[in-house]
Formats: sequence, structure tokens, C-alpha cells
Amino acid sequence: MRWTFRFALPALVLVVTLFTILYIKYDQIWDQYNAPAYAWASLQNTFLGSKLDNPPPVLEGKGKVEDKVVIMAKVESEDTEWVAKNLPDWQHAIYTVNPSTLTNDTLTTPLNKGHESMAYLTYIIDHYTSLPSTLAFIHPHESGFTDAWHTDTPLHSNTDALRSLRIPFVRKNGYVNLRCNWNPGCEYKHRKNAHITADVWKEVFAKASKSLFSGSKKVPEEVGAACCAQFAVSKDRVLERPKEDYEAFRQWVVDTDKSDAQSGRVLEFLWHVIFGMEAVQYVAIAPLLRG
Repeated sequence: MRWTFRFALPALVLVVTLFTILYIKYDQIWDQYNAPAYAWASLQNTFLGSKLDNPPPVLEGKGKVEDKVVIMAKVESEDTEWVAKNLPDWQHAIYTVNPSTLTNDTLTTPLNKGHESMAYLTYIIDHYTSLPSTLAFIHPHESGFTDAWHTDTPLHSNTDALRSLRIPFVRKNGYVNLRCNWNPGCEYKHRKNAHITADVWKEVFAKASKSLFSGSKKVPEEVGAACCAQFAVSKDRVLERPKEDYEAFRQWVVDTDKSDAQSGRVLEFLWHVIFGMEAVQYVAIAPLLRG
């Protein structure tokens, strides 16, 4: 027993020390990925058979399609069948940005550039006169610790996020970011946003009918919003801008010398401004998700 204790205690100390070092070194990742909540929810689902979020049940295709749409961009290899299966009450517009073949059912974009922004803007432009009341713009991955870490549910599930979304709040507020964690994008140290320089701001809004600082050449000193280009907007908020504005934003993506990733990153931190919010957007989780 004494020998066991002698070995066990140093081993425990070593494990705790290593854990502490890793936590200190990677605390930002722990926070961004909400690792503790993910681990606990995974354990509950695996060993206790519980469903932490308790979302409404899947209707297996029997749900009535409502006046709301989910929009996303995907590469051809990504599986998005989960959308129709898990969100039967949502309309869906899924754009394949790199199709090898085209069918009558294939939605695609004019150019594979700007990450998800090209699909988002293309949907608005093509459906400007027939938009549903609520639009949710999300990524194609359903869930996953590494793929969907930016989704604010314990299991990083877009299914759970959209089932829990308070649609009346979206329609009242006009725009909501589906990520409530300020890290990354909205913490104080992130608001001197390297992607949104004065020149970039002026380029993006050069041909727009209005921006946050309409009629002024002043550029905000800080730009902050929770990452990562997943949000919901109301039809009324979209229509506050003319169609030509969205065409101008899309043309900026096409014309800019910035890469696919860089141009997408710029719009990632400007969607809230495009849809009428302050340059630094503060988010609280309570109004967004069902309690």
C-alpha cells in the first residue's frame, strides 16, 4: 500500500501540473471552444443518455415548412443532408461553391471566393423581392468540437442552435449573431481589428447607400463582433438596404485583391454593420435561445 501511495501521489501531482500548464498555455482555446461544457455534455449524452439542450423533437419530415430559411455555402464533398432531416420546418438554400456537375437542383455562386459571403449575398440578391420573414446564415457542418467550435450550444450543434433560436426576437431585433461568446472578435483586445482597416472599410462601403456612419468619412476606431459569420436577420432588416448595396458588397468580394479567406474574413467582421448594428456589437445569450 505504501509503495502504491508513493507512486500514485507523484503521478497525480504530475498530471495536475501538466493540466495546469496546458490550461494556462491554451486558455484562449479552452474559452473559444467552450471545452468544459462540450466535455460535460458529451459525457452526459454518452453515459447518461441525456440531451442537455432538450430541443423540440425531430419531426422526421412531417414538420410544416415555415416562413424562415437557412442559407449556407458548402464544398461538394460536404454532407448537408442533416439540414432537411433535422430542420424540416425550415426552408433551405444550400450553395455548392465548387460543383463538378450541375443539375436543376444545384444552387451555386458566381465565383468561389469570399468563403460563405458569396453564397449569403447571392441568396439575398436573387430573392430580394421574395424573402422569408427570417433568414439564418450558417456553416454546413452540423456539429463537432473542431469543425463547429464556434456554435454556441454545449455540443456545438447547429441543429440545436436553430431549434432553440427565438424567432420573435430575431424579427424584433432585426439582426442577431448566433455566437454569444465574445472570444474571438469582440473582446477588448480584438477590437482594433486587423482585418478592418480604414481603407478596407471605405472600399467595402464605397458604393453602399448607407453605412453606420452614413454621410461621414469617419471610420470607427474599433470594430468588434463575435466571430464566425453565423447569424440571423429579419426580412425587414435586409430590406432597409436596396438590392444594389448587396450587389456592391458582392462585387467588392469579386474585385478585391484579397484572397478567398481574407475577403471572407473582412465580411465576417462587418455583417453586423451591414445589417444596421453598431460597429462594436455586444451580445447577451438570454434573449436568443429558449430557456
